Amino acid sequence: MAYQHVTLPKDGEKIRYENGKLIVPDHPILGYFEGDGIGPDITRASLRIWDAAVEKAYGGQRKVAWMQLYAGEQAYNVYGDYFPKETLEALREVVVSIKGPLTTPVGGGFRSLNVALRLELDLYACVRPVRHYPNVPSPLREPDKVDVVIFRENTEDVYSGIEYKAGTPEAQKVIDFLQKEMGAKFLSDVNCGVGIKPISEFGTKRLVRKAIQYAIDYDRKSVTFVHKGNIQKFTEGAFRNWGYELGKEEFGDVTITEDELWSQYGGKQPAGKIVLKDRIADIMFQMMLLRPDEFDVIATSNLNGDYLSDAIAAEVGGVGIAPGGNIGDGLAVFEATHGTAPKYTNQDKVNPGSLLFSGVMMLEYIGWREAANLITAAYTETVKDKIVTYDFARQMAGATEVRTSEFATAIIERMDRVRQPA
Repeated sequence: MAYQHVTLPKDGEKIRYENGKLIVPDHPILGYFEGDGIGPDITRASLRIWDAAVEKAYGGQRKVAWMQLYAGEQAYNVYGDYFPKETLEALREVVVSIKGPLTTPVGGGFRSLNVALRLELDLYACVRPVRHYPNVPSPLREPDKVDVVIFRENTEDVYSGIEYKAGTPEAQKVIDFLQKEMGAKFLSDVNCGVGIKPISEFGTKRLVRKAIQYAIDYDRKSVTFVHKGNIQKFTEGAFRNWGYELGKEEFGDVTITEDELWSQYGGKQPAGKIVLKDRIADIMFQMMLLRPDEFDVIATSNLNGDYLSDAIAAEVGGVGIAPGGNIGDGLAVFEATHGTAPKYTNQDKVNPGSLLFSGVMMLEYIGWREAANLITAAYTETVKDKIVTYDFARQMAGATEVRTSEFATAIIERMDRVRQPA
């Protein structure tokens, strides 16, 4: 289709999603947003790294055709709109994209551009891998034990936006109905805001389906449902129950419950089986500090996932290197998980790790694991050599502090080193 401000690259071919599978050509078109604030700096650096890895991994047989898209402040400057319809249309057409951090307008409009994007495209799974890379500063004594992939439901829970401001007729109408018709009791029904927390069987099961399939595809050992079902029995508790149901209904040949692990197998996990278990949300925060190696894939509701993914990221270096992807049925938008950090705009200073590793996720998603692995290995070597941006340099004795662009160059230079046989 014809667009006003974006152009489909002529040297690329669109990715297709057919019969539940991605069909990826050798020269796929991938969308990208530079983002706002530090977005242009980290995007330019990451694009160089991604392109170099693809070139070195496939010897020129594969190449990405990049298509620039707009949202946030950049979109407002181009369209006069923070979230233009053309952007949504282009995202649907190119299927797979990646974005830098976006500024949400203040004083009206969207509560969050990121949330709006997920809801509009039904990107129902927020996938956040969290692992430690050698030599990256961490507050833990044994950060290498942290290696989990969080599947956070993206479209329901309190993030679905069903809430009413205190003192409005809408809020009072809901309160009156709950009190008079449903017998609910409020501490005070005067000047009280109201929010509604929907969690459905449909939304839960499609998320859990993705989490278990991921565990199968990547040889993970367990999937843990994290919930607050001891208190919120019909939302969070239902999430837990529907998770177990889905595991038995659709993956019964490859899954066992934690109870079955002990009652039938004496605690020894059989080969080829994935253990399904659950933990109360507040206990899970403790467990990820005390015994993180007991967990592998985590499936959880929206708000729990928001808290948990950032908290676990802090254990291995912070959100500055934590990647993320929003994935639906075929459509996927990968993203930097941090904010725009406007005070560092155009300073070529910040760590590009979050966006960089989101691109690694994107390469894995389209099946280009060789290029993805090359980036991870080269990044590890670069940090091992103590060549880092300012955020890590201030925590590492003897580090060489470099700019964002210089860090990208250092990673690219090490790609040939890590490709050589041991």
